[in-house]
Order: sequence, then structure tokens, then C-alpha cells
Amino acid sequence: MPITGSSLPSRQPVLFLPHGGGPCFFMDWPDTWDRMAEYLRGTQNTLPRKPDAIVVVSGHWEEDIPTVTAAPNPPLIYDYYGFPPHTYQLQYPAPGSPALASTVCSLLHEVGMPCATDEERGFDHGVFIPFMLAFEDADIPIVELSLLKSMDPAAHIALGAALEPLRAQNVLIVGTGMTYHNLRHFMNGSPATNQAAQEFDTWLAKAVTAPPVERNTQLIHWASAPSARVCHPREEHLLPLMVAAGAAGQDEGVRTYSDIVLGKALSGFRFG
Repeated sequence: MPITGSSLPSRQPVLFLPHGGGPCFFMDWPDTWDRMAEYLRGTQNTLPRKPDAIVVVSGHWEEDIPTVTAAPNPPLIYDYYGFPPHTYQLQYPAPGSPALASTVCSLLHEVGMPCATDEERGFDHGVFIPFMLAFEDADIPIVELSLLKSMDPAAHIALGAALEPLRAQNVLIVGTGMTYHNLRHFMNGSPATNQAAQEFDTWLAKAVTAPPVERNTQLIHWASAPSARVCHPREEHLLPLMVAAGAAGQDEGVRTYSDIVLGKALSGFRFG
């Protein structure tokens, strides 16, 4: 999907977006997720132009090797539990892109990474829930890329780095997750867990906004950060940020969202 013309804006940035809790934006949950929803709704207006396509990595799909959705019309996966019936009727009919899935695999193969496509899988809620706000027209082709079951942060940074050339082809790369994801403590409101979330969020913001080499080194060693394992007993919701950091290349990160939700500090980031 090459782009020509000297008057076109610069390449697309890379985003790390918080995706909320389940279908939270489509429920009666007053004054809890409102600021996050507003942030997501403003996403497309921050881009240099409308993307031709999006590659997204969420915290809700893991495979042994990087795997890409390749269905032309992916279904939705309602992978949340115990929510109101209407939240299982939400629709987001964005098209897929088998051609982009093939390009993603080619880029990974070029750097020696194996890759597979999945012609059946749809979009999990880590994609369609935030995208219903961020890209509400559902008219941009999307492919979802899996995380690795290894949970290796360096491997996820390398995965993102292989995708960086897509940005110059007007493809937006997005990671969706949460910078705090300890469901056991999320709603308990205890001062200790709230403080742990703030400590980790402060460290993470400094790490992500550091110069790229330092940034990536710190993210690789994220588990040594203050309160890291309190905030992420399992790191699947943080790893999409590693992919985003890899795809950023030499672009520095900025924090574009900072909030307290249910007592827990949360952030969103942009590179480029």
C-alpha cells in the first residue's frame, strides 16, 4: 500500500490505547469511564490523515508464533463474562484485509520471525470496544496481530520493530491494553493497591518517554519496576505497549492520557 506525493503528511504515529474494562463504555457506569471514553473518541482527530488500514495488538490473543487475522469480514469475539445482555449485541463491522495480513507476515519473515495467518478468527473486545469509540465509522480495514505466549518483552519489542515500515504506507499501528491490570484489586479501593498503581504508572511514564534505547531497555526489564507485579500479575495487558514501542523506532513517546479510574492510575501513549 505505497503512498506517493510530496505534499502528504508524515508517516502515521504509533498508539497505545487503554481499552477499559469489558464493554464498560456501553453500560450505565456513571462518571467512571467517561474521561477514557472522551480520550478514545478524540483519537482519529490526532492523526495526520485517515489511515488506509490499522494493525492492532490487544491483550486478549496469544499464540506460539505471531499470528495475523486474515478474514475479509472478521466476526466479533465477545470474550467478556457476566455483563448485561445488550453488550453481547454490539456490532463493529470493520473489514479485514487479507492483503495486509500477508504484508505483515512478509515483514516478519524478512527479520527471521515465523508468522501464521488465521482466516477464521475475529476481533476480540480489546479491539472492537475501544475502536467503536476511536474509529466509530468502522470503515478502516483492520488486522489483529497476536501476542506471543512466551510473554518475552524483548521479543514483543522486536515484533513491533519489524512492523515499523508500515507507518510510511499510511498504516496505523495500535496496541490496546491497560497500564494497570490486576482484576483482583481493581475495584477494592484500598490505599495500598491505589498507591502501587500510582508508583508503577509514574515509573512507566518516565520509561516510555525516555530516549528510545533507554526506553526499550527499561521496558524489557519492566518487572523490576516499583509495584510491577502488583499491577500486572500477568503481563498480557502491558505487552501491546512493548509492540508499540518497537514500532516507534527512534520516535520518542509522550503520555497522551492520564487518569484515575476506580482508584487506579492509568495512562495512554503515542509515539511520533
